[in-house]
Amino acid sequence: MKDIKTHPIGGNAGRNRTHNRRVVLDYVRANEPTGRAEIAKSCGLSFQAVSNIIEALETEGLLVAVGHKTGVRGQPAAQYKFNPESAFAIGVELRPNALICATLNLKGDCIYRERLSLEDSSPDKAIPQVCDMVDRAIAHCKRSRAQLLGVGVVMPGPFGAADMADMNAAILPDWENIDIKAVFEAALECPIIAENDATAAAISERVAGVARSMDTFCFLYFGAGLGLGVITNGHAQNGAYGNFGEIGHIVTQVGGTKCSCGNEGCLETYVSRLSVQKFMANRGIDIADADSLTKLLEQNNPALIEWIDIAATHLSQAIGILENIFDPETIVFGGAMPDSVTDALISRLQLPRGSVANRKNRKINRVMRGSSGHYTAAIGGASMIIHQITTPSMALYS
Repeated sequence: MKDIKTHPIGGNAGRNRTHNRRVVLDYVRANEPTGRAEIAKSCGLSFQAVSNIIEALETEGLLVAVGHKTGVRGQPAAQYKFNPESAFAIGVELRPNALICATLNLKGDCIYRERLSLEDSSPDKAIPQVCDMVDRAIAHCKRSRAQLLGVGVVMPGPFGAADMADMNAAILPDWENIDIKAVFEAALECPIIAENDATAAAISERVAGVARSMDTFCFLYFGAGLGLGVITNGHAQNGAYGNFGEIGHIVTQVGGTKCSCGNEGCLETYVSRLSVQKFMANRGIDIADADSLTKLLEQNNPALIEWIDIAATHLSQAIGILENIFDPETIVFGGAMPDSVTDALISRLQLPRGSVANRKNRKINRVMRGSSGHYTAAIGGASMIIHQITTPSMALYS
């Protein structure tokens, strides 16, 4: 017997048409192959409403008929499957020193990726390079531009926090007062979603990574700084100004290391790519790239081991805070840090006992490494587009 997952319910009112399309798409994707009667019963829609939606989705190529169900009374019912090759989405991550692209089909499979080093990430230099990268992705995948659902543009936050941005080396120069969505919609002539890197990375793991089966989890993103993405009931949290999850600037050491934001003892001064680079530089060791960290860890370098121990201490404190506030199924680590270093950090965590996550009946680890590696945020950018097209939103029928 097929395992049927709990699923959002549709509404038969006309105003819920977009929501109902998403409900049907999401249900078919999770329970394929499936028929109209099963969809109607499970999603709380009339058979006629489902038939109309199925017909439209077939015409658009998003669903395909795959024969008929046998062994049941009456006329065999047509069965439908999700068609992941009918459309695609592109994610572009803009970092201070790099441009990263990932292209996904509707199933979340990565069908193209590219990384390009940047010397100048200012708008005048970066926007034309993003346009060229998107063109290359479309050409490489041999798809029609008409099949492109949109582009997810991902950048480090915070957005609109000029006082912090002036002091933060992780922030992109000259982007503070720019409407990112509007600028890229004009340049790329397609729908755009703009998001911070940590939230995009969390969506990546939800759509195409280790959190596919999870609805509520936290994602710690190791970039130049440290960010947090939180998925609750399948949807990302954003905050009033798009700055939800600036966990790098919570204080974990009173009177600690001076942070570029003006605080002392911020988490990301102990746990981030910039922090490890500074820590190692103070010991006469240059960290040129991720491979340098990997090699030093393979050599069991004492200075790097010392940094990992310090970072794990601060992370353990932060994880306890996240668990008790958000009650997540797990906390996922990912981003620009090498997998081996991420694994070393996880292995050295001393997770607090006084946490709602410290349960004897846990089926998954409290902390785990994500699966998308350095491309996590770019994959998340594309995943946001797919998520928007296929995932039901409670707000649509509130």
